[in-house]
Amino acid sequence: MQLIKKFGFILSLIFGLTTIAFSQHTGFGPLTDSVSFKNNLAKTAKETKTIQSEFVQEKNLSVLAEKIITKGSFMFKKDNMLRWQYTDPFQYLIIMNKNKVYIKDDSRENKYDMQSNKMFQEINNMIVNSVQGNVLNSKDYKIKYYQNEKYYLVDLTPLNKNMKGFLKTISLYFDKKDYTVSKLTMTEPSGDYTNIAFTNKKVNAEIPDEKFHIK
Repeated sequence: MQLIKKFGFILSLIFGLTTIAFSQHTGFGPLTDSVSFKNNLAKTAKETKTIQSEFVQEKNLSVLAEKIITKGSFMFKKDNMLRWQYTDPFQYLIIMNKNKVYIKDDSRENKYDMQSNKMFQEINNMIVNSVQGNVLNSKDYKIKYYQNEKYYLVDLTPLNKNMKGFLKTISLYFDKKDYTVSKLTMTEPSGDYTNIAFTNKKVNAEIPDEKFHIK
């Protein structure tokens, strides 16, 4: 299950590259024209071939007074190639390439076939649908739209039983300037949540396929 939770963070990448209940989305009001938003998002997703970014992740656990802060980078390339790497304070690497998954944790290395794991398949489908701009039309999520002067905010609540087991809600903050996600929050059923902020983002810069090789 811990491995699956880490894969949940990958959902942030699908749009290029906090959830607490809506009552805490301070300063946001309802988005009345969600159709135009979805059309613009789909257009952006269609034009996005690669993404590179650094990230800062804050894990908030009810049993700990202090946040767990980690840093790293990710790379994404169509079709369905992704490299998600933690670099500080520990080393952890996830590579997804088509239907294969490679994970390196310190000295341990593991390979997985997504087709042999239903949860991996669902996450893979989520990535593909999102890259194609179809995620907001998915029947697998209950979706609500909000906005303020700077962001469009989308709350995704999974309806799938397997996803609901480890994920309560995803809140995605889209920058109104370019329709890309600048931050997100993932909330677990327990109430623990993770914030991820993205910086130094590069869109459509060249990335060699070697970065996504499964060893």
